[in-house]
Amino acid sequence: MPADPSSRVAGETSARRAGTPQRSTTSPAPSGAAASAVEVRRSARRRRTVSAYREGDRTVVLIPARMSEAEEQRWVNVMLDKLAAQESKRLLGDAELAERAGQLSEQYFEGLPRPASVRWVTNQNTRWGSCTPAEGSIRLSHRLQGMPEYVVDYVLAHELAHLLVPGHGPRFWRLLEAYPRTERARGYLEGVVAASRLPHLPAAREE
Repeated sequence: MPADPSSRVAGETSARRAGTPQRSTTSPAPSGAAASAVEVRRSARRRRTVSAYREGDRTVVLIPARMSEAEEQRWVNVMLDKLAAQESKRLLGDAELAERAGQLSEQYFEGLPRPASVRWVTNQNTRWGSCTPAEGSIRLSHRLQGMPEYVVDYVLAHELAHLLVPGHGPRFWRLLEAYPRTERARGYLEGVVAASRLPHLPAAREE
């Protein structure tokens, strides 16, 4: 099995130095992506690296020509997440986090969960979020800061659902199905946990 290419999110100027694309395709962006379309450009000169940048209302992803369609889709998702994380470097404060929780409550839970407080905490290293239904309080781990917006929204939605249903039974998961990116967000967080357990590997050599 070939090794995964190393990834880098590049600005437009450096990305264009990758060489003349062998093939270019454009498709709608996945739900919730910041750009309206994704253009994938394949290059025979590009060996192992994957780059991405914004170009107007499109996201351009540069990949090696040898990649399969499945690898292409996987790396498009990875690079969209990386760009989104870069673009959300400005950290939400507690007040903004509480406002976002209120919006999610209205959008997905008919406004039924009404948290009394929502805040970041630095003492949650084994969980992404927690809540105390009796107090209506929600706490999110500071480790989520800088992750893609849809991941933070998922953890907020998860805790909002707990204000209505304390346990993790079937009723809870049916309620959380209202948030459309649950599976993708769970996959992202599982990947973060898995990566944290791996030994450090040197980056693959770039072109």
